Amino acid sequence: MEMTQIVIDVPRDVLDAVKLPSPEIDKALRQELALALYERGALALGKARLLAGMTRWEFEDLMGQRRIVRHYTAADLAEDIRYADGD
Repeated sequence: MEMTQIVIDVPRDVLDAVKLPSPEIDKALRQELALALYERGALALGKARLLAGMTRWEFEDLMGQRRIVRHYTAADLAEDIRYADGD
């Protein structure tokens, strides 16, 4: 998968205020961004979970913990039914 780097400038005092160990900050910020973009409808579930660096099940579990409603359209239902029917 091709990766593109985006740099976000964060003030030092903001990073210092994050109550997480330094090695966890990058992962946490990616997950928070992925959740926020998914919740706004700006990013599909599959892309959001890729941004978060999580499996589908891990990301959906995190969404459940945060009480973020999964966007589920009629097209998603039709795809799930086709999959269940073995098509």
